Amino acid sequence: MTETLPEHRAELPTKWSPAEVEGALYQGWVDKGYFTAHPESGKDPYCIVIPPPNVTGSLHLGHAMDHTLIDILTRRRRMQGFDALWLPGMDHAGIATQAVVERQLAEEGGPTRRELGREAFVQRVWEWKAESGGAILGQMTRLGDGVDWSRERFTLDEGLSRAVRAVFKKMFDDGLIYRAERLVNWSPAVQSAISDIEVDHKEIEGELVSMRYGDGEDSVVVATTRVETMLGDTAIAVHPDDERYTHLVGRTVRMPITGRDIPVIADPYVDPGFGTGAVKITPAHDPNDFEMGRRHDLPMPTIMDESGVIAGSGTRFDGLDRFEARKAITEALRAEGRIVAEKRPYLHSVGHDSRNGVIIEPRLSLQWWVKVESLAKASGDAVRNGDTRIHPAEMESRFFDWVDNMHDWCISRQLWWGHRIPVWYGPDGEMVCVGPDEEPPTGEGWHQDEDVLDTWFSSGLWPFSTLGWPDRTPDLERYYPNSVLVTGYDILFFWVVRMMMFGTYAMGETPFRDVYLHGLIRDEHGKKMSKSKGNVIDPLELIDTYGADALRFTIARGSNPGTDMSLSTDWVAASRNFTTKLWNATRFALAHGANPALPLPAEPTDADTWILGRLREVREQTDALLEDFQFAKATEGLYHFTWDELCDWYLELAKPQLDDPATAEGTRAVLGHVLDALVRLLHPITPFVTEVLWTALTGGETVVTAAWPTGAGRPVDPAAVARVEAVQKLITEVRRFRTEQGLPDRKSVEARLVGLDAAGLSAHERAARFLTRLDPAGAEFAPTATVEVALGSGTVHVELDTSGAIDVAAERARLGRDLAAAQKELEQADKKLGNPKFTEKAPEKVVAGIRERRAAAVAEIERVEARLAGLPAS
Repeated sequence: MTETLPEHRAELPTKWSPAEVEGALYQGWVDKGYFTAHPESGKDPYCIVIPPPNVTGSLHLGHAMDHTLIDILTRRRRMQGFDALWLPGMDHAGIATQAVVERQLAEEGGPTRRELGREAFVQRVWEWKAESGGAILGQMTRLGDGVDWSRERFTLDEGLSRAVRAVFKKMFDDGLIYRAERLVNWSPAVQSAISDIEVDHKEIEGELVSMRYGDGEDSVVVATTRVETMLGDTAIAVHPDDERYTHLVGRTVRMPITGRDIPVIADPYVDPGFGTGAVKITPAHDPNDFEMGRRHDLPMPTIMDESGVIAGSGTRFDGLDRFEARKAITEALRAEGRIVAEKRPYLHSVGHDSRNGVIIEPRLSLQWWVKVESLAKASGDAVRNGDTRIHPAEMESRFFDWVDNMHDWCISRQLWWGHRIPVWYGPDGEMVCVGPDEEPPTGEGWHQDEDVLDTWFSSGLWPFSTLGWPDRTPDLERYYPNSVLVTGYDILFFWVVRMMMFGTYAMGETPFRDVYLHGLIRDEHGKKMSKSKGNVIDPLELIDTYGADALRFTIARGSNPGTDMSLSTDWVAASRNFTTKLWNATRFALAHGANPALPLPAEPTDADTWILGRLREVREQTDALLEDFQFAKATEGLYHFTWDELCDWYLELAKPQLDDPATAEGTRAVLGHVLDALVRLLHPITPFVTEVLWTALTGGETVVTAAWPTGAGRPVDPAAVARVEAVQKLITEVRRFRTEQGLPDRKSVEARLVGLDAAGLSAHERAARFLTRLDPAGAEFAPTATVEVALGSGTVHVELDTSGAIDVAAERARLGRDLAAAQKELEQADKKLGNPKFTEKAPEKVVAGIRERRAAAVAEIERVEARLAGLPAS
C-alpha cells in the first residue's frame, strides 16, 4: 500500500524556468540564514574565504569559475554536517579605483585629483564606492553563491585597516620592512610604481640603433632600443675575457651629446657574442644595469620625471616626452655622425601597464620594501612539510621556483586611495612607525608618508584579517587556518605566496590546509578571451538565457585541476538540456507516486537492484573525486548516471513495473530513493533546480541543509547487473533492427522470443517487449525476419512478423538510395586501388584505409541487397 504523500509536496510545472524562480529562491536562503556560520554550534568548522574581487569589477567567467567551485565545496560540507563558512568581501583595488574616479572627474569637467586635494579626493572615492562600487556582490547572488553575508569584509574597512597597520608595525620593528632606492616598474600614466602582475609584456616594432661612443682606437659601439636613456649612461660594460676591449677596461670614453666621460668596466654578465660585445649601462632606468651599477658602485642619475618627461639631464632635451626625446636624440646623433647602424622595424618585448596600455618605464625610486627571504622560506617549508597541500601536485614545482628565488617586494604606491603607510617623519630626520593602538607624533614639521601600500599587501592578510586579527576573536580561533583556498594558477605567486608569507609570519602557521589551483577559461577554440578579439562571453548573459545551474554545471564539468578549459554557449545550452532532463524525470516519478519515504522493496527486481547498486557506486565515486578536487570527473559521472542510466534505462524499465501491482510499490520507492539521493548529490553543483525538485519530491524545507546522502543505494549485485546489461543489449539490438527495417517507433509487431529461459531473462520478457514494441505471437504467427542476439549466458532469437508493418514502396526507395551510395563508394575505392601510381606512392596507412572503405562498401551492398530480396512484393 502506498504511503500517503505529504500534503505540501508541490506539483512541478511542466517546464523548468530558472529566470522565474532563481532570485526568490536565493533571497529565501539568505533570509533564513542557511549560509550563516555558527561558531558555537559544536560542529566541525570548514572555512573558505573568497578571492576578493575588485570593487571596480563585475562578474566575469574567471569569477564564475572561482565561485562555482568554492560553492560546490562549501555546500557539500554544509550538507555533511560541518559549520561551513564562505566569507565574502571585496578588494579596494587601489590603482583601478583611483583611475575610475579620476576619469569620472574628468568627464564631469570638475577639478582634478590634485586640485581637490587628498582628503576631498579620498572622500569622493568613498562616495563612489557607496553608490556604484561593489556591483559584483549583487551579481554573485545571480550565480547562487552561498556566502555568509553577515561577515562581508572590505580591505579598507576599519577592522582590516587595523590589521594592516598592526602587521606593518610588527614587520617594521622586526627589520622586515625597510625604505630604499631600488628600480621599480613605473607607470607614467598613473605616476606610481606598479606590481609585476600589472605589467603585460607585448611584442612591438621598434628600432635598434647602434651608436659610437669615443673616437679612434678608444671608441666603442653600443646598441639600444631606448636611445633617450643614453642621457643617464654612467658606464660601458664588456666581458672580462673579451680581448677586443682589454685595452679600454679601466679607462674612459667620451659620450656624444653630453660630452661626459664614462668608465669602461668589465663584468661577466656581458655576453661577448651578442652584438658588439659592449653594452651601455644606465643604472637608474634598466633592471640589469641597476644590478651592475650596484656591483661597480656607479652613479645612478634619474633623467626622467614621474610622467615620462626628460628632466635633470642638463641637456636641451629636458622637457621633452621620452618618445619625442628618442627621435630628437637620434637625429642629433645622426648629425654628429655617431650612428653606425639602424635596424627597423625591430621586434622586441616591452612592458605595458595592463590597465591603460601605456609603456612602463623601469625607474629608480625611493620606495618601501619587504625583506622576503625568511618569509619565503617559511612558506616553502609549509608545503615541503605537508602543512599545506597544493592541488594538482605538479604545481608544487612552480611554487618552489617562486618562493626559492624571490626578490624583495616593493610595497609602496604613489596613490591616495589605499592604506596609507603608517610612518611619520620629523623635522630633524626622525622616522616613527605607528601601530594601530598608538598615537602618531604631533608638532611642527611632523608629517605622514604620502604613499599607500600595494593592494596585494592588504589582500595578503585576507585569510586572518577577515576573521578579526589582530584581536583573538571567536571566528579567528575557530576558522583559522582556512580549510581550502580555491584560485587560479595565474596568481599563485602574486596572491597565494603572499598570503602564506603573512600567515606563517603573523599567525605562526599556514593560512590554509589545501590550495586548489584551477585553470583559466578560454573560448571554444582554446583561445584567450579578450575584448579586442570579440570572443568574451558575459556570464550574466549566459545566466539570463540558460539559468545559473547550466553555467555552473558547464564550469564544473570542465574544471580539471590546473588545466585551462574551453567554454562555448553551445556547451551551456547542453547543460540546460541536462537540467531539463532531470526535471522531466522527476515530474514523471512524481506523477507515478514516487516517494523517498517508502521503504525499499525486500524483493527488488533486477532493474531496481541494478540502479540502486549504481547509485551507491556513483555516490562513492563522487565523494572520492570531490575530496580530491576532481570536479570535472565527479560532474561527468553524475551526468552519465543521470542521463544514460537513470533516464535512458531505469525510467524505461520502470514503466512496465509501475503497471504491475506486484512491483509498482517497490518501483515507486526505488524511484523516490534514487532521485532523492541524486538531487542531493547534484545540489552543490546545480543548487536552484535541485532545491525545487527536492522540496517537491520530499516535502522538506530545503535541500541546502539536507543531509549528504551517505547511505544511498545498495551494494552491487553482479548477477543482477549482468542480467540487466543483457536485457539492455537485447533491447538495443532489436531497436537497431527495427530502425534498419524502417519500422515506425510506435508500430507494434508480433514477435516470438526464443531462448530467454536459457539466458536467464524470462523475468524480463515483459520489459523487453514493452520497450521494443513487440506483441506476443498469435495463433497464425508467421515470422518473416529473425534477430539473433548473442549474450553472455546464451543467444536469444527474436522472430518477428514485419509483413504489413512497413511501407514496402518507401522502404524499397530508401534501400535503393543506400545501395547506390554503397556502390559509388565501392567504385571510387576500386578506382584508387587499381591505380599503381596511388598504391605505390601513397603512405601504407592511406592505402589500408581505402581497402577498409572498400570492404565496408561490399558488406553494405550485401546487406542492402539481402534486405531488398526479403521484402514482400509490392
